[in-house]
Amino acid sequence: MPQRGRPGLTARQKRELWSRWRRGESLSDIGRALGKHAGSIFGVLASNGGISPTTATRSASVLSLRQREEISRCVVRGLTIRAIATRLQRAPSTISREIARNGGRSKYRAARADERAWASAKRPKIPLLARRTALRKVVAAKLQDDWSPEQIAGWLAAKYTGSKMRVSHETTYRSLYLQTRGVLHRQLIERLRTKRRMRKGKKASTQGQRRGQIIDAVSIHDRPAEITARSKPGHWEGDLITGRRNSHVATLVERYSRYVLLVKVKGKDSRSVVRALIRKVNGLPRGLFLSLTWDRGTELALHKLFTRQTGVGCLPSGAVVQRSPRHEERAGNEHEMPPNISRYQWGTSHPRFRALPLNRNNARDQHRRLTVVT
Repeated sequence: MPQRGRPGLTARQKRELWSRWRRGESLSDIGRALGKHAGSIFGVLASNGGISPTTATRSASVLSLRQREEISRCVVRGLTIRAIATRLQRAPSTISREIARNGGRSKYRAARADERAWASAKRPKIPLLARRTALRKVVAAKLQDDWSPEQIAGWLAAKYTGSKMRVSHETTYRSLYLQTRGVLHRQLIERLRTKRRMRKGKKASTQGQRRGQIIDAVSIHDRPAEITARSKPGHWEGDLITGRRNSHVATLVERYSRYVLLVKVKGKDSRSVVRALIRKVNGLPRGLFLSLTWDRGTELALHKLFTRQTGVGCLPSGAVVQRSPRHEERAGNEHEMPPNISRYQWGTSHPRFRALPLNRNNARDQHRRLTVVT
């Protein structure tokens, strides 16, 4: 089950997260693999603009922890700087500076010296566009004119040959998406062609993933004419509303009377939405719910499960299939809507509903007035 609350991701989980993101996996797939909600995954990715953080590495020319331990042992034994340099095959000046910057012979410790070296390597490096104001202004102006970073890089290379007015497209992208640099305004992202909120790698691909695909979907053009014309009651439309803090509500609107039902769901995944709809529909009077129209949202990808449990035909491509004959026979006609609805909404006899007078100001649409009952 996805984990909620403060416990974050471990270093290993973060490495796996970025690896899966580079491979083009969706937020939901990454969350399921790590046992986290998609919102938590998005927070980690958005904090870095979707750009995978670089892993700290050490050059082969610098001293390693093992070499520093050898220096510490040699210092304890009283060997000279040149003798230590010979043993490590290093320049005497390298050994001398290493010992001097870490407290001298009397206070030198290998572990503390190595930690200090890592901390020194993390010193803040001023981005290129932050150092060169004129270049930053040119790049921002071209982005405002809907130029792509690739076009800007090519134009600068052709116009300012041999000068410092050069910048790669990758530097421009990083300055846009990594707002911690404070170089380019985030609003300029809207001027990019893709308008993505986070960066995705070129190798990221969704090929082979069934994202956004609904099995056995049928076009809305196959919907019966009586449903399209709103000439018969009992046919509903549904959609999903998403609020703050990962809250979701499904709306069901009766097409003939505009009667509205609100269904609280635990999540926006298809299983949570379909289960909530099944409970709501099975609790309604027989004959009230004949068919359901939904949009292309994947929250109703399990529409076949909904149809099996309720007998209501629902295809999440916007198409509708009427209630099957078996369920229609079971329902009977004792609860069918009357063709002319009075000033009180139909269904008020049901214990879950209460009678509300409709607005009398518009008599022409009085029988089809939308009224929300929670």
